[in-house]
Amino acid sequence: MREDRIEPKWIELFADVFALSGIGPGEPVVILSETQSRPINVALAEHALAKLGAQFCFLTLPTPPVNAPVPIRSTGASAAIQGNQPALAALKASRAVVDLTVEGILHAPELPEILSTGARVLMVSNEHPEALERLRPRPALEAKVREGMRRLKSAARMHVTSAAGSDLKIDLRGARPGGTWGFTRKPGTVAHWPGGLCLCFPAAGCVNGRLVLAPGDINLTFKRYLETAVTLDIVDDHVVRISGSGLDAALMESYFAAWGDKAAYATSHVGWGMNPAARWDALALYDKAQTNGTEQRAFAGNFLYSTGANEVAGRHTLGHFDLPMRGCTVALDGTPVVVDGKLSAELS
Repeated sequence: MREDRIEPKWIELFADVFALSGIGPGEPVVILSETQSRPINVALAEHALAKLGAQFCFLTLPTPPVNAPVPIRSTGASAAIQGNQPALAALKASRAVVDLTVEGILHAPELPEILSTGARVLMVSNEHPEALERLRPRPALEAKVREGMRRLKSAARMHVTSAAGSDLKIDLRGARPGGTWGFTRKPGTVAHWPGGLCLCFPAAGCVNGRLVLAPGDINLTFKRYLETAVTLDIVDDHVVRISGSGLDAALMESYFAAWGDKAAYATSHVGWGMNPAARWDALALYDKAQTNGTEQRAFAGNFLYSTGANEVAGRHTLGHFDLPMRGCTVALDGTPVVVDGKLSAELS
């Protein structure tokens, strides 16, 4: 990758994305970061907000000490705020928060309090600006994601199958649906860039069946393409058996076990990718320090299965896997929204 320097085109890019989220002259904005945040993205946010004439300030918190048995990656559950009341007061007093924390605050315990006062949060994923440039939010994606969310919200069942042998059933009653297209104007909401996916957090005891991760599917906690098949047997939300003869199964089994926490084995969220600009193969082109893998969560037609924290089911843990899978068929109440890894015509 080329040297990390501020490029005028990236300032324009950040300004355009902030403008899509309704940020303009005089808008009170907090740039939320931590001491280990990607410096170039913090600087780009500063220059872009200045260009837009926003009334912004910096809130930079110390990156917390490591207190987990294994490295934590790509959880969306930043611990940087740590209940800091002056920090919370500043975030709640703003109308917009640009979240540049390393993990992002999507699952941070403080997020509901921040949103409760009407602040909207734009999470800029911890990606190199080149990836953010390729995945610039497109307004046309909003209607497609909204349609997917509408279908998800009205459905009672999700059924996921694949030629590799997956057969997973999800009861959607009581689930909390969501989605993002990369920007938000609505007070009290959160979006992330890159965007482009529909998902839901199922209620407790609603996920059962088998997932077969095939070669080429992705373990985003490890930022690694699977080279050997891994089978996950899931009972009442929890992975109860991990099968596979290769390194990929051994790595997953070891990471699961390291937490010593049943909740780490449980379903966090399920959904599918909607972004036609996101690429399955791009992970191979970045060093691990340069990417957070949000692109691979969003590539069009993937099925995304995740383990870990699920507030709807009352489970909290930092153990987390995001597992984008190719070639799956995802049906809602018997009607496919994804067929063999391709979006249905209405959503594509």
